[in-house]
Parts: sequence; structure tokens; C-alpha cells
Amino acid sequence: MARKKIEKMAYSSGAEMMFGTAKHPVKTSRGIHIGGGFVHPEVVPHPRAGSEKTKKTLLREYERANGDALERMVIVGHPTLIVENEHVFQMTHNPTWGGEIAAQTARQMDDCLDKYGLKAAYRSTPADLRKPDMHHMRESDYTHEIIESFKQVSKYADIISIESMGGKEIFDHAIIRNDITGILFGIGVLGAIDMEWMWDQIVDIAKSNNCIPGGDTNCSEANTAMFMAGGMVSKDVPHVMAALARAISASRTLVAYECGATGPTKDCAYEDPIIKAMSGVPISTEGKISACAHSDLAGNLIAAVCDVWSNEAVEYHDMFGATTTSVFAEILGYDCAMFNSAIELGYQEQMKEILVNSDMYRDSHSLILAPDNAWEIGNAIIGNRGDSNYASGRAGAIKAGQIILGDSKMKLTQLEKKALENAMKDLEGLPDSEGDFIQMCLDKYKNVKGFNPDSYGL
Repeated sequence: MARKKIEKMAYSSGAEMMFGTAKHPVKTSRGIHIGGGFVHPEVVPHPRAGSEKTKKTLLREYERANGDALERMVIVGHPTLIVENEHVFQMTHNPTWGGEIAAQTARQMDDCLDKYGLKAAYRSTPADLRKPDMHHMRESDYTHEIIESFKQVSKYADIISIESMGGKEIFDHAIIRNDITGILFGIGVLGAIDMEWMWDQIVDIAKSNNCIPGGDTNCSEANTAMFMAGGMVSKDVPHVMAALARAISASRTLVAYECGATGPTKDCAYEDPIIKAMSGVPISTEGKISACAHSDLAGNLIAAVCDVWSNEAVEYHDMFGATTTSVFAEILGYDCAMFNSAIELGYQEQMKEILVNSDMYRDSHSLILAPDNAWEIGNAIIGNRGDSNYASGRAGAIKAGQIILGDSKMKLTQLEKKALENAMKDLEGLPDSEGDFIQMCLDKYKNVKGFNPDSYGL
């Protein structure tokens, strides 16, 4: 499907956005209305090391892991569940493996619906096996395997998604050097180009199989920056640099929805509140319940405008209470019951305010994801969308920096403040023309290991 740029905000303000409701809700095959008035849980089981050695053992592992989560929702009385399987290498490298696991899970969900009335949906997320510094992004065998994997899983899955890798070779070079120019080039330009190429195909495949094209995430870059920035005592990467990378990532991730993706978005895209403000698609987010996989500094705030609430990933093991997938599905279900009770009782505004204020000033990254600020960043991106990928990504980063510097309650260390001021100076000094910027970057980064402009049609 040809890309159609979004040049008008879906929402009039951050205040208009609310958890459980999206401008453009979607409905799954077993009747879950996502963004239609309630929040739904999404659990992400991950197989144990060694189970991937054969198709038989991997099928059995997912049968148990996914089945345990479904069974627990029936036991505790939660009415809906989305199960996502993020492919391990073998599931995408051997596309029929992922397809058979999708078919198996669909049968389990049909059985739960028939026996217990549980409405469940399956999201399949093929792995982006392409490593930009090692493979041609458009012509490698891995690229063909990814496309074939989508064709296989979309026959049975309700939703398909991916965590695409475009631009990572430049981003990895830039982030350890506090090089905002390289971050903008890697995420905002190369990432956007690669996404358009990839998502045109994904959407067509999804439509041909009556499957929902969910969304993408800048996990490989903006999340890397967030994790490198770390917590309160970490100094490997300035937190403000990670926040700017996140703002740029919203411009890049929006491309999926301009190409026809409908949401629910990919849970690990922390840029999703900005995506919702711009596009109106239902979003899946993760926060405190993803502590089993990683830490963040926005564990409550990130739920403020979610439509699906996720746990990132949990490896399948036994716990005292049950298996991990059972336990985390139950935890997510109870959180969603709380969100939905707030909606039914008319307390959703108060709940949203509590979620936002619990984390808003914990970190500059948290600050820019608060709904009002997410809307402002989205508005800056959309205001420059007609110009170019570069212009909109740059505008988003500048707006994020202005928000951080302009809020007196956001306390920055001298190191953080200096890093942000330097980055803002660099951003403002960049050329206005995308063509000039790309040529500048092609010259500047021509010796970065593995960077091949031809992978991006440049």
C-alpha cells in the first residue's frame, strides 16, 4: 500500500487522549474491540533456551506457554487476552515454523472461545534478521525470509508486527559519541526510508490474509538509547540524548501507519503516546509490568493513554504461583480491570492524572511522554511532515528539547543540561534541505562499518 503522509493531528490536545479509547479502533477476529472503550492485556511469552532446537520442541514450548496464559485468564475471570509471540531466530529463519506456531495458537484460542467465552487474539512478530552492518537491507536472504514469514503467520494471526532495524549501523556509531546528527540520520532518515519499503509489503500481505497490520517500534535504536541512559546513577549516555532519540523515533515509527498499519501498535515503542496523538490508532504500551524484561523510568506514566497493556516479554518458567506466563497474564489482567473500572465509574481523568504525575518528573524521557508533551512533539512532527522525513524528525527533537529546558520542575544535572544545550545547538545548525542533510551525512558517515547507502536506495 502506497504511503500517505499524515499531515493533521488526530487529537486536538493531549487532554483529549485517554486510555482505552482511540480515534480509530480495530476489531479482532474473536471480537476484541481495541481502542473501543476498554483496555486489554497483552502477554508476551518467550521460550526457554534449548527449546528452539527443533520445530517439535518449539511447538510444544509455545503450546504450553501460550496455553497457560489463556487458561489463567479463564480461571481468574478476565474476559480478554492478546498473546504476542516475538519470533526467536528459528521461527523467522524457517518461516513455516512461525506459521505452524501461529496456527497452533489460533486453535487454542478458538477452543477457549468455544468452551469459556474468552476473547483472545494472537499477535505474531517476525524477527528482523537483517543486521545493517552485515546484510543488504533489501536483497539479502534474511530479507526474503522475513517477507515469507509474514506470509505464513498472517494466515492465522490476528495481528502482525515487526521491530525493524533500518539505520541501526549509523545510530550505534552516533549514540556512543553523543552525535545528535548521526542519531537523526540513523533513526529519522534511514529508519524512515527502510520502514516505508518494508511496510508497503507488510500491509499488502496482511490485507491479502484478512490480518491486522499492527505496527512497528524503534526498539533497536531509541530503546537502546534509553537502556544505555539507564537509571538515576547511570552516566554512559545522557538521559536527554535518549529523550531526543525518542522524539525522533516517533517521526520514524509514524511511517508504518502512513503505509496502512492500523494498530494496535508494538508495545515496546515508548514513542507510542506521540504516535496516538498524531495518528489516532490504538496503542499497546509497556511499563512497570515489563520489569521482568527491563527497567524504565516511566512505569506508570506510559499507561496513561494506552489501549493495550503489555509486559514486554517473559521467559517461560515455573514460579511459586504458576508458570511465568500465567502469572504475568493475571497481573496484566488485574491492571486492565482497574483501568476499565475507572472508565465505568467515570474516574478515568483522575486515574490518568495519577499515572502521569507519578513519573512525569522522574526523568526527561518520562517528561516528553506525558500526554500534553507527547501531543506537542507530535504537532511539531506533523507540522513539518509535508516537507520531509528529516524535517519532521528534526522538528520533533527540537520541540522535545524545548519542553525539557522550558519546564522549571524538570531538574537536570550540569552534565545533562550541557549535553542538551549542545545537542540543541547542533540541531538548529543543521541544513534546512533534506537533500543537503543526506549528502552531508553520506560524506560524514561513509566510513562507518557496514553502512551501505544502496540498502536505502541512496
